[in-house]
Amino acid sequence: CVFPKPWDRSWTVVIFEAALISTPKKPISPFAKFRQLDRQNSAPKSPSTPKSAGKDFQFKFTDPVVQNNAALIKERLLAWCRAKTKEYENVQLDNFSTSWNNGLAFCALLHHFRPDAFDYHSLRKEERRKNFELAFTKADEVAGIAPLLDVEDMVIMQKPDWKCVFTYVQSIYRRFKDED
Repeated sequence: CVFPKPWDRSWTVVIFEAALISTPKKPISPFAKFRQLDRQNSAPKSPSTPKSAGKDFQFKFTDPVVQNNAALIKERLLAWCRAKTKEYENVQLDNFSTSWNNGLAFCALLHHFRPDAFDYHSLRKEERRKNFELAFTKADEVAGIAPLLDVEDMVIMQKPDWKCVFTYVQSIYRRFKDED
């Protein structure tokens, strides 16, 4: 039997690959996955060149028109949310981060379209975990909106990542934009 020499490069690759294969992967929460993707997308190799020839493209918005349009889309979605939740107590939507940190904005938005799903007026802003669980569970059950955010992650943070909240709110918008 012939073994490769320790300084042989192919031997090092085999050991490295074996270490990768034998290392069990821990499940990753949706929020942690968003953060991981955000870190990967924060430093593209070149301003507008795809990272790879596959499906994952990274673009940096260098054109002011595109940047302004992105900001406009964000503001329009926030305005849509404000319009749908304006009558709800304890909901003031100023941004896609801290305005959503107690779960009531998600509940109010869902309740606007599915008022029979739960009693909004029984909710309390201090019961953050309950609010997030209710919002994400009911959105999935009554509207088919996948729970892209993790309750634990949302409860831990006082200032949620706006991109994660924005992404989830977009899915709510896509589901209900033609209603009401």
